[in-house]
Amino acid sequence: MVEPARANGATLPVAGGEITTEWFVGPIEAATQDVNACGEETGAEPPPPRRSEELPPLFRLIPYLRKQLTLDRFATAALACLSIATLLAIWYFGTKYRFEFYIRFKNVPTPVEVLEQASQVGLSQKYLINVAISLRRILMGFFIALFIAIPLGLMVGRYRLARDLSMPVVEIMRPIPAIAWVPMSIMLWPNNEAAIVFITFIGAFFPILLNTIHGVRSLDDVLLRAGRCLGASEAQLFWNVILPGSSPHIFTGLSVGMGVAWVSLIAAEMISGQFGVGYFTWEAYSLVNYPAIMFGMITIGALGLICSGVIRLIGAQAMPWLAYSHGSKK
Repeated sequence: MVEPARANGATLPVAGGEITTEWFVGPIEAATQDVNACGEETGAEPPPPRRSEELPPLFRLIPYLRKQLTLDRFATAALACLSIATLLAIWYFGTKYRFEFYIRFKNVPTPVEVLEQASQVGLSQKYLINVAISLRRILMGFFIALFIAIPLGLMVGRYRLARDLSMPVVEIMRPIPAIAWVPMSIMLWPNNEAAIVFITFIGAFFPILLNTIHGVRSLDDVLLRAGRCLGASEAQLFWNVILPGSSPHIFTGLSVGMGVAWVSLIAAEMISGQFGVGYFTWEAYSLVNYPAIMFGMITIGALGLICSGVIRLIGAQAMPWLAYSHGSKK
């Protein structure tokens, strides 16, 4: 028989006898008392874990940087630096030793001379005004081309009637280089500023239009039939199927169009402009200032690189699914 609870603890029957609960309750109570005493000594409970929002801004950037600075990105940056360093090395040694073998480096300024020119002109008011005016012209012409070419390309790629009406005119005007439009644009528009923006628009318009048409035409018909089976209207098909499906081609056209727009803008500024990076470069040529010519060329390349990089960045944010598509990573 098991006796009722004793003063010091209850007893439990076990094989071969009985055991009191003090055998395992006692150490647990002692440990609990030690924990309580520790809390009384410190005077407060242990602090809760710190949330990321309460961390300083610099520490909150660490997880983001760990995610972004992957081995592939580091290798890409290293290869880009290597290619630029190779180009600079060819320029440096070619101008240092005055290399002449069909290609002549005799009159080409050295990197040191161009750097000195940049330190003298780079922060001057005249140079900054020229850069600002070129940026204003390129953005105006490019965005006008964007807002016209993308809707038109979607319509032409989607509907046969629009394609039959517009493609003959497009194919006739597309081979005409933007520089050939300079005399006609001067006669068409009331001032040189509008003429230069129009030439920039011409340079960006056709690459954006043709890539948009190609994106719509290459869209899988299964996606369109699936949308119709789910009850999507024509407007919903455009917004949810056609536009996302053709977005990679559209952003390719935007990137190519930005490059062609810069080429067209610089040519127009050299011929009929009074301000801008192209005019700055042509003026340096007229004054036989070779370091300024090279500095103007570097400025054009840097501005084009920044504009194309912004387009690629926007495209990556607008199309996150491409990071997981087949062929996006090699």
